[in-house]
Amino acid sequence: MVAVTTVTRFAPSPNGPLHLGHAFAAIVAHDRAMRDGGAFMLRIEDIDGARSRPELAGEFREDLRWLGLAWRETPPQSTRLTAYRAALESLRERGLVYRCTCTRAEIAAAAGAPGPDGPVYPGTCRHNAPSPDAPAVWRLDIARATAIAGPLTWHDERRGLQPGRPELFGDVVLWRKDAPASYHLAATLDDAADGVTVVTRGADLFAATHVHRLLQALLGLPVPVWHHHPVLVEADGRKLAKRRGAPSLADRRHSGESGTAVAQALRAARFDTGISLSEYVDREP
Repeated sequence: MVAVTTVTRFAPSPNGPLHLGHAFAAIVAHDRAMRDGGAFMLRIEDIDGARSRPELAGEFREDLRWLGLAWRETPPQSTRLTAYRAALESLRERGLVYRCTCTRAEIAAAAGAPGPDGPVYPGTCRHNAPSPDAPAVWRLDIARATAIAGPLTWHDERRGLQPGRPELFGDVVLWRKDAPASYHLAATLDDAADGVTVVTRGADLFAATHVHRLLQALLGLPVPVWHHHPVLVEADGRKLAKRRGAPSLADRRHSGESGTAVAQALRAARFDTGISLSEYVDREP
């Protein structure tokens, strides 16, 4: 029997520079693969509409070299749109997705308890088909999908066997108005296409795995194991974020700081003042 090589990935979006939180995620994925003599992959997730800045991909590569990491690069998401559309069409033909024209304000006003991604969608357009001419997203009919898939489980290396609970999200968006596939659909298809066997990502994305496991079952995709690591947070407990001006790796690199020293500090969980690790991150407003 041929042993399966461990394959991990780091998949940044070029909508802003990388910071220490990204460095930690990349190091976790890199070191997890190296532990087994496997492969660490870099995938650029560049389908975020006008927010994507292609020139940042080169900066990301320089940042990873500065940290002392080596990788193989997979095709960026912008080359995979045909596969995303084919998966959506497969689900549509089976009656598992539907068009939705509801605004965020309408959803917030009509929804019940909040879910991991925000207010749980109340199913308005599932019950009342919108105009075919109106701009729309495509949502997964969670109730119908889970009935077809049956009971599901998935394994996290740090927390063990988990029961699949995609219903926590309600009818998630799989295809967006302003960009192609949503994170849920794209990441699931990409990891399968890239042969990823261990999905490493922050604990703030733990709940998303329930949806991804369901999509794997519906689309007949291989099932990896997951490794949800702690995330870096600021003194107020919020996750480091580009939009709040977290110091970039590029700035550190250009200032002459040692990337290998930064990587060693991250591996040892020793951080700059005001930055710490957190196992859970509340959903930000």
